Amino acid sequence: MTNHRVADLMTKQVIYLPAETTLEEAARAMRDADIGDVVVTDGPNLAGMVTDRDIVVRAIAERKDPAQTTIGSVATKEIVLIEQNASPADAARLMRSRAVRRVLVCDADRQLVGIISLGDLAMLMDPDSALSDISEASANN
Repeated sequence: MTNHRVADLMTKQVIYLPAETTLEEAARAMRDADIGDVVVTDGPNLAGMVTDRDIVVRAIAERKDPAQTTIGSVATKEIVLIEQNASPADAARLMRSRAVRRVLVCDADRQLVGIISLGDLAMLMDPDSALSDISEASANN
């Protein structure tokens, strides 16, 4: 893990959606971009993150109407950032300490440049694992 940087592993595609976006619209955006998360905005500010899991666990399981419920109402509000030149080990420690599976990646000016996930780190640790096979297949679809 020592020769890699977070920037080498992160997903560069970040989708921003306003907090007023419905879960249904967010789910379609995730499907169309083949990603599992979107960044929630409140005007020019970052307001949180919503994952595919948030939509299922926080909304569908609680019988919220995905056509009426906004992503702002289910978003994880805590913004966890890591600098793009940090090591994957730093990212793993941050995820563990904050109990998150994804971290937003920023440049030296704190501008968002990507997202790194637990799955990205797992692929680095064991590229021959089933997880990396799934992630690679997903990236090629």
